[in-house]
Amino acid sequence: MKKLLILGGSRYILPIIKIAKEMGIYVITADYLPNNIAHKYSDEYINVSIVDKEAVLQVAKEKNISGIMSFACDPGVVTCAYVAEKLSLPSCGPYASVCILQNKARFRKFLKDNGFNVPKAKGFKSVQEAMAEINEFNWPIIVKPTDSAGSKGVAKVEKLADLETSVANALKYSSSKEFIIEDFIEKKGCSSDSDSFSVNGKLEFLSFSAQHFDDKSENPYTPSAYSWPATISDENKTYLAKELQRLLDLLNMRTSIYNIETREDVNGIPYIMEVSPRGGGNRLSEVLTYATGINLLKNSVLAALGEEPENVKQEGLKGFWAEVILHSAKPGFFDKLKIKQENNVKIIEKDLWIKSGDAVGGFSGANEAIGTLILRFESLSDMESYINNVNENVIVELR
Repeated sequence: MKKLLILGGSRYILPIIKIAKEMGIYVITADYLPNNIAHKYSDEYINVSIVDKEAVLQVAKEKNISGIMSFACDPGVVTCAYVAEKLSLPSCGPYASVCILQNKARFRKFLKDNGFNVPKAKGFKSVQEAMAEINEFNWPIIVKPTDSAGSKGVAKVEKLADLETSVANALKYSSSKEFIIEDFIEKKGCSSDSDSFSVNGKLEFLSFSAQHFDDKSENPYTPSAYSWPATISDENKTYLAKELQRLLDLLNMRTSIYNIETREDVNGIPYIMEVSPRGGGNRLSEVLTYATGINLLKNSVLAALGEEPENVKQEGLKGFWAEVILHSAKPGFFDKLKIKQENNVKIIEKDLWIKSGDAVGGFSGANEAIGTLILRFESLSDMESYINNVNENVIVELR
């Protein structure tokens, strides 16, 4: 029996576990949190830090695994690439390339060195280092951890007096204790955060979304909803497709799913913001499987095991789709969820993770989500109207 080691234990890997088991694969999950929900559904759980590459490598050797993956779990991506390379297992790409993709400062430098559109950006270890070069940036600026996902520790800084506080917050979420400062890109329309897939280095499936935010929450840079199609222009989608392929070529990437963030600025210039060789959180691949018929989750399992992907090709959207990330904009205790019912919206899935009386945060990061809604619409105007007024249509009531 083949064995698949999955790093992390969040609910986002539950469908991965289900698919792997249906394929007859023995599933091992690993992290340092034994109470994480995914461990209840795997065949075996290993307590180990997923950022400890040598410890995970030892586990992989002892368990004689056939493949390793870190779906929707950013901290484990580098470790996966390291273990795969050491044991000659199937891998998304070279370990050195994955290290570039997973470190925001190194990634920005790589983009700049290779002629991609990129904002002014640099990584630092301390406020003092940053202050020595702060005049090189165009204000406002963005401060974020170099190695964290889920929008944790991200802040827009308008004035110098707020820099130290923002840096301290960013460093709380960085395992390497490094942060990045970059020029703030004023976006045109919505930024995109969606999943895509390459086969033998060729980007066979590419998708773009419209990413939405709740400016009333504690962190207005934590995505609160997604919709498909994207607002990025067709011209820039074509440009970004070519640039993303060029990036994969330069890094010698192989067969993998990617969570890709892009945007176009107010002048219409397109930017590649993030490319991580993993499935995105917030169930993006699940929505895309509904919307396009391309099963990104199963193909992620196949890729991790070195098996041939199935039916990975460019497909258009079948209808108009949205996903709402259920959350409370302020801390408190959950009472109930109210969803406005309309004839022009179909609820495909409602997934609520908490019960009445449970404590909720103020949505300072993606980890404070309390559930998801997957919605389908018959027209673009219906979808835009619903999502643009989502806080009136989907209400999390507190006690």
